[in-house]
Amino acid sequence: MTAFAELKNDLLLRAARGEEVERPPIWVMRQAGRYLPEYHEAKGDNDFFACCRSPEIASTLTLQPVDRYDGLIDAAIIFSDILVIPQAMGMVVEMLDKKGPHFPNPLKSPPDEQYEQLMNRKVDVAKELDYVYRAITLTRQKLNGRVPLYGFCGAPWTLLCYMVEGGGSKLFVQVKTWIYKHPDESKKLLQKIAELCVEYLALQVKAGAQILQVFDSWAAELSPASFKEFSLPHLRHISNHLPRRLKELHLEAVPMVVFAKGAWYALDDLCASGYQVVGLDWLQDPAEAVRIARGRVVLQGNADPGVLYGDKKAITAVVHHMVQGFGGGKQGWIANLGHGVTPFVDPDNLKFFFEEIHRLTKAGSQVSTSL
Repeated sequence: MTAFAELKNDLLLRAARGEEVERPPIWVMRQAGRYLPEYHEAKGDNDFFACCRSPEIASTLTLQPVDRYDGLIDAAIIFSDILVIPQAMGMVVEMLDKKGPHFPNPLKSPPDEQYEQLMNRKVDVAKELDYVYRAITLTRQKLNGRVPLYGFCGAPWTLLCYMVEGGGSKLFVQVKTWIYKHPDESKKLLQKIAELCVEYLALQVKAGAQILQVFDSWAAELSPASFKEFSLPHLRHISNHLPRRLKELHLEAVPMVVFAKGAWYALDDLCASGYQVVGLDWLQDPAEAVRIARGRVVLQGNADPGVLYGDKKAITAVVHHMVQGFGGGKQGWIANLGHGVTPFVDPDNLKFFFEEIHRLTKAGSQVSTSL
């Protein structure tokens, strides 16, 4: 295992372990991305997945927000994509301009030959996703201990959605057909994906990731009962088996984060799902989330990303509400957005968002009940 520089800013890792901290650590999802002018310069003519497959480009993109917001954010997240697992499973995934991910040949139905091939294929995650691990190692070396590095994967349910729908969807007709007409076959594929996620995440830790997040981006498409049947068991499989796999690899366990977007109804279950940190989207009130969590986990989130299109007064109000709801941020909270940074955001507005969190949570500051 590669030797890395000693971590100079361990604030986020301490907070993720539930320790008392001097202020809440800060980072945001999609902090490396197309809203930054320097992203387009580094990306050049390469398509999205070419950037993911180039350790040099991926590490450069990962570090861009750390450099731009130096001293304001407390973590980096590796530049990659949740859909590298379906790619490793043999499916073709393209990133189409102004449309997003596209599967030219999505899964049709369990009787289809492709389903059987997928289930029978032995996936060598170490080989197929080696470029991700190399990007993580290179990024850790470039960070030189400045902040910790997140690794991540997509949750099995969300990956199944993409593999069956062929991309994003409004109605989710195909995946709903799968789970309600072919529940057993769906669960077998979900389980296979979950097992691959465990190995993929473990190898990310081996490469240098210091904290891991599982993104269940389409959790909102499930009812509470369906979430318990088709998503939660596989999220738990990851949280239960990953520490064991790390132990087998003689690696120390790292904090794990679960982010089930739109699954506000499942917060209580997620707090008991084996993850140390639970990410919240902006549909949940911070104070209510704290009440439900009852100190069992650290909470991460949860400003509406859309506020970054607003003015400074609006940003301050949202930050104030978060700080107050999460109890000031000295324990149990990692400040973040409720989803990723969206296109066309002014990077200076995001900077102001970070600055306001610092200002309103600095030692000795008092957050009043009104602005």
